[in-house]
Amino acid sequence: MKNSKTVLIDKNPGRNSQTFGVARMLNTDLDLIHEPSIGVVGNKGDSQCYFGVEEKVRTIHECLRGRIGQKPGDIFMRLVQPEYTVATSDGIRNGTKEMRYSLIGREVTNDTLCEHLSASGLEGTIAVVACDKPPVGTLAAILEHNRPAIIMSDGSIRPGVDSVTQEPIDLITAYQLAGSDDEVLKKRIACEACPGHGSCGGIFTYNTMQTFIGVVGMQPLEMVSPASEDKRRLEDFPDKLINYLDNMIKNDIKPRDIVTRDSIRNALIVAMSIGGSTNVMLHAPELARAAGYNNFNEDIMSFEEFNHLSKNVVPVLVDARPFGKYSMVDVDAKGGVQVFVKDLLDSGLLNGNTLTCTGETLEEQIKRISPKDPDGEVIYTVKKPFKETGGLRLLGGNLSPEYSSILKLAGVEGGLEDNVFIGRARIFNGEQKLLDTLENEPEKINNKDMIIVRYEGPVGGPGMPEMLDSTSRITSLCREKNIIVGLMTDGRFSGGSVGLVIGHVGPEAALGGPIGLIEDGDEIIVNLNKNTLDCTQLLDTNTFSKRKKAWQKIVDMNNGIHPAVGDADTRLLNRMRSSAVSAMFGAGMHPNREVWIPNPREIKKSDFIPKNIHKK
Repeated sequence: MKNSKTVLIDKNPGRNSQTFGVARMLNTDLDLIHEPSIGVVGNKGDSQCYFGVEEKVRTIHECLRGRIGQKPGDIFMRLVQPEYTVATSDGIRNGTKEMRYSLIGREVTNDTLCEHLSASGLEGTIAVVACDKPPVGTLAAILEHNRPAIIMSDGSIRPGVDSVTQEPIDLITAYQLAGSDDEVLKKRIACEACPGHGSCGGIFTYNTMQTFIGVVGMQPLEMVSPASEDKRRLEDFPDKLINYLDNMIKNDIKPRDIVTRDSIRNALIVAMSIGGSTNVMLHAPELARAAGYNNFNEDIMSFEEFNHLSKNVVPVLVDARPFGKYSMVDVDAKGGVQVFVKDLLDSGLLNGNTLTCTGETLEEQIKRISPKDPDGEVIYTVKKPFKETGGLRLLGGNLSPEYSSILKLAGVEGGLEDNVFIGRARIFNGEQKLLDTLENEPEKINNKDMIIVRYEGPVGGPGMPEMLDSTSRITSLCREKNIIVGLMTDGRFSGGSVGLVIGHVGPEAALGGPIGLIEDGDEIIVNLNKNTLDCTQLLDTNTFSKRKKAWQKIVDMNNGIHPAVGDADTRLLNRMRSSAVSAMFGAGMHPNREVWIPNPREIKKSDFIPKNIHKK
């Protein structure tokens, strides 16, 4: 098997000695050590998201070991030991300074897995992924390596049950109680919200990205929605994964054959249709980059087309948390993600000719699975959707000239009159100052405030922390006082955040973006008719120039960095500060903040145009 990334063990006795030792420890044929290698990898971290991963990796690895050999039908390859990446729990760290490491975890996962894939030169890989950032880092590394590989989700956690009300509860329920004075209630919900293991169960970032990975073609669709504790993940799926991977190896089907312009576009459309996490617009550009595309806006989908599709073409099809009622286990009970994927296909919204890891096209995979029809309660049809418009919107305007700002429209609970919000700026240089106010002086937050949290971007944080704690407290405050409060930031949000919250505002404050020039009391206008985010005062060129000079003076007096940015007191945080690119390019770490593209590919555009046959 000739490939520059496939490492073959030669006959050098030094290199052979440990390789023979590994083969003996794994109880595999010593004669296979000179063949291409195959293995299993998994994501590990410090939360319940990861508790089920090791057992699945071990089970798949054992099944794979039983298939390795020289008999007819065996997989004639060298088996390597399982490897794991590391990650930080979002759920535990939200609202703390340690949350800065969350998005960085995507980059660390890529680095860790890159080292393993490259140094081992794996010719075949099965990855078990959990939480939300590590799966993206895993797929990015797999795309850069570009040898046959397949992914399986570890699965979601099942919802908890409130022992008093008998209502289903989850992590978001618990976070929304942070401002409550009822200590008994807070402890009860905290104890009961996460009763088992698995990643966040709503259509938060984890399930947004698992659905994305399935639709983009790197995970079999039937493996997306079952819970982490579902027996299929240990009894049925391992052999299927091995069969699919074996087919990919024999037919030289590589990740870049699967993750293409059209498959990424399919996955974006599905993300809109489930009211997915705003983080998808950090992760999709990163995956496109790893797949060899230079510019997401030009090569994959422009912000104009994105907004057109979300506003006019793609509806929301699931009544799901955080803006709805149900969790992914309920979606699974109604037939899984394949149910709405089929309906989107049948409605003209997806290109069914894209290749998948099963060796089939997306359309062929759906036909073989033969999903149920939407039930109309958990999963809706394109013809009769849960919400008429897609769940995400990208914003431009004088505060967001990069068009990187994103609003989860599906989660907005009020405040848009004729699709317009007008509010007063309330400035917080860093999330902690906002949290202090929400904890100690919530009465200072008033109706029609637009809270500005800045210096929390990829460079400013550093690390672009998400703000589930802040948004949850604001949501609860708004419901309690019957007021409307918006929040915009150069940081990001959890997929569990709801409300009028706008993230990824760029350029970020730490790099001199307009968000850093807003002053308390300025008028902020969110206009979804024009998809713009504006500060009225900054429309005046003299005011803009004056404030920009004042900002630059502060930076110059502080050795070239604004004093409001977060501390970068570890090598990893310093690496993020010096190398992070804009949110519009995925907010990853690249040399000199210049996006690195591995082996740029030629852009091939198909004739397929997404259409909704149920709309004129």
